[in-house]
Amino acid sequence: MNWLLVIAGAAVGAPLRYLTDRAIQSRHDSLFPWGTFTVNVAGSLVLGLLTGVSSAQTHLLLGTGLCGALTTYSTFSYETLKLYESGARGYALANVTGSVAAGLAAVWLGAEAATVL
Repeated sequence: MNWLLVIAGAAVGAPLRYLTDRAIQSRHDSLFPWGTFTVNVAGSLVLGLLTGVSSAQTHLLLGTGLCGALTTYSTFSYETLKLYESGARGYALANVTGSVAAGLAAVWLGAEAATVL
């Protein structure tokens, strides 16, 4: 039964990632992958918030399912490699450092907010 929770979360997370990525990227005339950056930081925030939730089912649905499908390390890696290969090395470096720093900050903020709630 637990796998159904993961599937249900992923069924929402995957299209949400695609639609969010396209909507954000279409608003920027930049090589920087703002869409992927945004979904990864948002997913980190949600995972941080989930630290205050004790329900295993909630973690499966929202943490593993939704956030697992919403966030994307493989696309982050691919986009960073493509930036580097195309000569946009500054954007590649900014993507790596910015994504890690923003993701850590978001998960920390989410965890802190969870303790208040």
